[in-house]
Amino acid sequence: MLLRTLGSVAAIAATVSAKFFYVGVAESSGEFGVWSETSQKGFGLPGRFGVDYSFIDKKGIDVYVDQNKVNLFRIAFLLERMCPLSYGLGAKFNETHFDFFKEAVDYVTKTKGAYCILDPHNYMRYNDPSHQPMTGSIIGDTSDKTAATTAQFGAFWGELAGRFKDNEKVIFGLMNEPHDMKTSLVIQNNQAAIDAIRKAGANQLILAPGNSWTGGHSWTEGTDPSTQLTKLKDPQNNTAFDIHEYLDSDFSGTHADCAQSASKLAGVTTWLKQNKYKAMITEFGSGNSTQCASMLGDLIKYMDTNDVYIGWTAWAAGPFWGTNSACCADSKQWGSLEPGSKAGDGSPGLYDTVWVKTIQPLVPKQLVWNGTSSVNGGALGYKPTRR
Repeated sequence: MLLRTLGSVAAIAATVSAKFFYVGVAESSGEFGVWSETSQKGFGLPGRFGVDYSFIDKKGIDVYVDQNKVNLFRIAFLLERMCPLSYGLGAKFNETHFDFFKEAVDYVTKTKGAYCILDPHNYMRYNDPSHQPMTGSIIGDTSDKTAATTAQFGAFWGELAGRFKDNEKVIFGLMNEPHDMKTSLVIQNNQAAIDAIRKAGANQLILAPGNSWTGGHSWTEGTDPSTQLTKLKDPQNNTAFDIHEYLDSDFSGTHADCAQSASKLAGVTTWLKQNKYKAMITEFGSGNSTQCASMLGDLIKYMDTNDVYIGWTAWAAGPFWGTNSACCADSKQWGSLEPGSKAGDGSPGLYDTVWVKTIQPLVPKQLVWNGTSSVNGGALGYKPTRR
């Protein structure tokens, strides 16, 4: 079973802060360029790197590491670009695309010394990202003859993990936000990926998502809850759960209102404590109002006082957002968490109004900067000076 750690877990009102190991921001732009209003299958594929999509802006990464002292980035990519439809999902990659992705990962991990979550941003689907998150065949769905199989998903992860097994600062995020499928299938696909990663000789941290958009508030709810993920097994005992949580009225991260408090995580937090599991919240965010600032701060403080949470990445930065907002804006152009971001009216974007104002003051002074990514973290320290 997954790693079970010893020790009591601090309650939300505890006076002694828990320790985050990995903290930073999600980089979203690698999944861009495929949206089609008419759901035209294959639209934007493969796309032009640097024109239709990109992974990171190195200057933005520099700002986050050197000025904000964060040590974690979650870099999104599309399965359909890594494994083109002509190949099918599996161990055969588009090597040109992989090289672009590896360049981004290497810059984060080797040049800047931070950790990096590999994020297939596919909602547990493959073959049609034209109207994500709803299009594409569910991986492992045997009733759909066009669907990639669980075995193919495992083969993909075995190949990707094998290529990064010697990079200790890589973290394997198995899948972004599975939804509208049986939890048993999420478990089946997750397990195939875990098995393949370990068989490839990669020992780094794995982040396994739940069902229902991997929402923390819904983790223990419904007739087919994500609590069934206790069935997962990792021979290296180095897997944590990947959780997302937004503060708007429907938890979607699309609205500017902040209506949901950190207390909505009580159920999953209790479940993590009872089963001695760890988790990372790799997507969260809010609008830029005063109320949202208070509630966003409370969410981070909630994680900080419950040591089942080993870290987080805020949603989202990325070089292709421009004046558009990654979340929480009711389609208004408020900019993103990308450094230098501007709103549509030329005023400061969400990097200044949300990250700098609310999130940055809650970034721990000491984080993990060395060693293999782990559910147990490592030695905490200040960001080292790199030559």
